[in-house]
Amino acid sequence: MCGAQGRRSVPKQLTLLLDTNVLIPLQDSYAVLGDNLANFHRLALVGGHKLVYHPASIEDFERDTDLGRRARNLEHVRRYPALERPAKCPWNTPATSPNDACDNEILYALECDAAHALVTEDKGLLTKARARGLGHRTYNIQTAEDWLRRLHQPFDVSLPNIDDQPLHSLTPELTGAFFDSLRDGYDGFDEWFRRKARENRKAWVYRDETDVLGAICVYDVQSNELVTNEGKLLDGKALKLCTFKVGQSVRGRKIGELFLKAAFRYATENACEHIFTHADVDKHAYLVNLLVDFGFEDIGPYGKDRVLVKQHPLNAPDSAGLPALEYVRRFYPHYQAEHQIQKFLVPIKHEFHQILFPDYQALQSQLFAPRGSVGKRVCRILCKRTIHRRREPACPQTQ
Repeated sequence: MCGAQGRRSVPKQLTLLLDTNVLIPLQDSYAVLGDNLANFHRLALVGGHKLVYHPASIEDFERDTDLGRRARNLEHVRRYPALERPAKCPWNTPATSPNDACDNEILYALECDAAHALVTEDKGLLTKARARGLGHRTYNIQTAEDWLRRLHQPFDVSLPNIDDQPLHSLTPELTGAFFDSLRDGYDGFDEWFRRKARENRKAWVYRDETDVLGAICVYDVQSNELVTNEGKLLDGKALKLCTFKVGQSVRGRKIGELFLKAAFRYATENACEHIFTHADVDKHAYLVNLLVDFGFEDIGPYGKDRVLVKQHPLNAPDSAGLPALEYVRRFYPHYQAEHQIQKFLVPIKHEFHQILFPDYQALQSQLFAPRGSVGKRVCRILCKRTIHRRREPACPQTQ
């Protein structure tokens, strides 16, 4: 065997070896592409992946006795780059049929790591790949499209009153008063904003009752990022909260907590093991206190700011003797559920349930969720208190 098998991380750019039954429809201007094939091709372009064919495919076409079809197919295939000087397959013998020989050449190139994966709609070739131990690197169009979608089409989150928007849709509002404080605190903010808009950066946005921009949280997923002046590394994927502002006119509605809930959900759905941001501790004391309350820790300086990081492990870490409340603060959405942890059922009237849990899934069907949500902080206050069994439904205390 030419290549050692093993589990490896997905590289930034993949080389995908395409069988001719995938290449031809992509280049045939008269063919109507299926949804999976069209989306596969789109995602391959988005990811900057390299689509190639094996030179043996040319030999296969050259055996076609229909001269017109042969010419068209050769023209279509040659619009893509070919694998450069692939190793000759030792599996072929004089008794091997031309079609089988072509399949073997393609599979041997895959075994020699000439490409990361093979994409084909040929069921016979898929069967041969499994027999050669290459099934885990051989895809049909549907599974290949699903693979690329998982790589390049992140899972979005949905919360009441919070809209997930591309930055370029907010560019017309960039000169507005809402962004003045950000311009004052960051020299060159407008240029940064426009540059990130061109990179298709996105943000969670909150608007008030008159549809005026009231809060924004710009976010991005980064990998193996050096985040402090000393070069501290966050291993794996990390969700960065790049810009976090709640305007004066909408403060008191717990929008910051909803942004953090969106961040936690997004990090969970997209396998981010850290969530981090930079903050000026003196200027943004309220934000820093909120982040610390939700499990963020100061790990060092970045320029004049401090770096605040929340661990967001994929698997629940060992409790290490932590109290249940401290454990959930540090590692939410993980929580302790051992037998010694007390559990309570707390009945809550419908109108108060909407105040306490504005992101409850049942509210997704409503056009507008209630304003002035109290959210997790009130729930945390309730959890800290001794809960007595009562028959009547509970309601939050006003303070």
